[in-house]
Amino acid sequence: MAVMGEIATEIVIPVAAVIGIGFALLQWYLVSAVKVSNDVSPGSNNEYNERLLEDEEENVDGHGVVAKCAEIQNAISLGATSFLFTEYRYLGIFMVAFGAIIFIFLGSVKGFSTESEPCTYSKDKLCKPALANAVFSTIAFLLGALTSVLSGFLGMKIATYANARTTLEARKGVGKAFITAFRSGAVMGFLLAASGLLVLYISINLFGIYYGDDWEGLYESITGYGLGGSSMALFGRVGGGIYTKAADVGADLVGKVERNIPEDDPRNPAVIADNVGDNVGDIAGMGSDLFGSYAESSCAALFVASISSFGINHDFSAMTYPLIISSMGIVVCLITTLFATDFFEIKTVEQIEPSLKRQLLISTVLMTIGIAIVTYLALPTNFTLYNFGVEKSVKNWHLFFCVAVGLWAGLIIGYTTEYYTSNAYSPVQDVADSCRTGAATNVIFGLALGYKSVIIPIFAIAVAIYVSFSLAAMYGIAVAALGMLSTIATGLAIDAYGPISDNAGGIAEMAGMSHKIRERTDSLDAAGNTTAAIGKGFAIGSAALVSLALFGAFVSRAGIKTVDVLTPKVFIGLIVGAMLPYWFSAMTMKSVGSAALKMVEEVRRQFNTIPGLMEGRAKPDYATCVKISTDASLKEMIPPGALVMLTPLIAGTFFGVETLAGVLAGSLISGVQVAISASNTGGAWDNAKKYIEAGASEHARSLGPKGSDCHKAAVIGDTIGDPLKDTSGPSLNILIKLMAVESLVFAPFFATHGGLLFKWL
Repeated sequence: MAVMGEIATEIVIPVAAVIGIGFALLQWYLVSAVKVSNDVSPGSNNEYNERLLEDEEENVDGHGVVAKCAEIQNAISLGATSFLFTEYRYLGIFMVAFGAIIFIFLGSVKGFSTESEPCTYSKDKLCKPALANAVFSTIAFLLGALTSVLSGFLGMKIATYANARTTLEARKGVGKAFITAFRSGAVMGFLLAASGLLVLYISINLFGIYYGDDWEGLYESITGYGLGGSSMALFGRVGGGIYTKAADVGADLVGKVERNIPEDDPRNPAVIADNVGDNVGDIAGMGSDLFGSYAESSCAALFVASISSFGINHDFSAMTYPLIISSMGIVVCLITTLFATDFFEIKTVEQIEPSLKRQLLISTVLMTIGIAIVTYLALPTNFTLYNFGVEKSVKNWHLFFCVAVGLWAGLIIGYTTEYYTSNAYSPVQDVADSCRTGAATNVIFGLALGYKSVIIPIFAIAVAIYVSFSLAAMYGIAVAALGMLSTIATGLAIDAYGPISDNAGGIAEMAGMSHKIRERTDSLDAAGNTTAAIGKGFAIGSAALVSLALFGAFVSRAGIKTVDVLTPKVFIGLIVGAMLPYWFSAMTMKSVGSAALKMVEEVRRQFNTIPGLMEGRAKPDYATCVKISTDASLKEMIPPGALVMLTPLIAGTFFGVETLAGVLAGSLISGVQVAISASNTGGAWDNAKKYIEAGASEHARSLGPKGSDCHKAAVIGDTIGDPLKDTSGPSLNILIKLMAVESLVFAPFFATHGGLLFKWL
């Protein structure tokens, strides 16, 4: 038996979650100390506002700037909140409709019988009826969906609360601004990681009241939690991605290329929509995405464990090993965060990116030690795991290596992504240099970089899969995915930091702050672009491992003995599955293009018809541009979402579980490559543009300045890359894991009633 008893386990998990939530609230309190107001309440320290102005030039109206920042922040917050409420109304309808489908499909497996039946994996025991699985899977789906929505919404509110505060802190130095942006990202990271863990833990305990000793049924129904989280993430990522990129492309093409005005110039009608988009796409969508990955990896590990000796012997500590890993991750990330905000002080621009990279390394090293402790305490020395019909004998240190290899593979993917997307290294500098001969060569170099950047991450994933599967079968792969996501709080903090810094730069430009302040916010933003790319790399890498673990669980649950690619049923699924990421990318890219077309036309119309707009004497109509992005994203997110949600249902129902297994394998193999390539290509083009704009080196200055032909070529590359890195690329990792978890949830139905077409033939 494990060293850690059941009572200790019952205490450790919720306590870690509460600590995470408490730490998030503390970070929020520290950020809120920065006032976005000129009002001084009685008894407050008036000296604060005076200090806030110390770095501003004397000829700038400091109080007017603060008021302008507050006004812009309010406009961004209102736009983002309005969009998300509208989107969530649509998603509410979807949640109810799809919840009904889950109940009907799973309930019909045994004709809505309420009689107990032999267990799937232990035929000598009786388990709860199929109707119970239908009811509890539906409840778990709704819980996962609501938690995902809440994660995205809270992240967006925190980001819009922090952007102007980051701008104002930049007046006191780049270090103060960095801490404000990073703490704000940490609020989101810890809230999401802790709330996801707490809701899952409470759900397991509440479901356990009914299921009792039937752990097989309990953890099968819990897989609905991952399905709910990822289905909301898909629509959040696609809808938010279309919103932000439509505005971004419209603002860039007309403002920067045609009118030769700065990126966030207040004269640009699309500028507010662009800043709103950063929050609904890169914050709300990304939060839901990583929550979905966490929920699915946990559910996959719990399900596979429930049909192994952990579940059969009712060893609660070993069974909740995935949740204890996540609990340790919260504690480790808390310590890691202090290195960025308290232990080391950022004093120069050059220290920003190394500090963020240091977060990844520190959290990985500390988590490796944490995994060793958790493995020793929570797992028995020897145990058996279910491996496609046979028992595999495993030692506890085998699982330590499985989790650790996933964790370190994530670090390799993160650093590789940083190398290919940061303008501090030669790949992006080569892309910037290619702009000398125009946009065409820039596009060619960027595409080549994206394709090349796939190599090392795929080898890292391949090594992680081989080691973890060899040591602990499919359970090893599931915990390897969890290892990659164990430092999710830190990953989210450095990821959310990017859009917050981007918004801070936009607010500085719109509020008319000095060039010195904008240089500071631009340096924060440039580092944020790289960290956002690293976050996407983590999400894609973990999605590959999660999807493979879910695939293995589906194969087991559907009763498939082997998946033979030489059989026609499997091969047609394989080739169609490999096509799906391209179909999905085509839909999302075209959606961005259609929405951007409307945005470009509207921005041009305003510049041409509003007298005095270019001279700054008239205000643009921001609301119309916000409405264009909102309407387009809500309309255009439905077809790609339907493609992903309906494919497993159609394939499983009409073609059977073997064909569906082929579809899942094909989409996994193809989707990971396309996602990494798209995300890194877009990130490289974005930072190549920023490299030219910053002019920090002699080489960069030779390519500039802003408005030069070279810079315009870079802007075109960045514009092409925007939907790649912020819409299609990040959404693809949701596609592969969502189809896998959906197939697992519906596996009992497909195994019983699937393959209608082949039965008719």
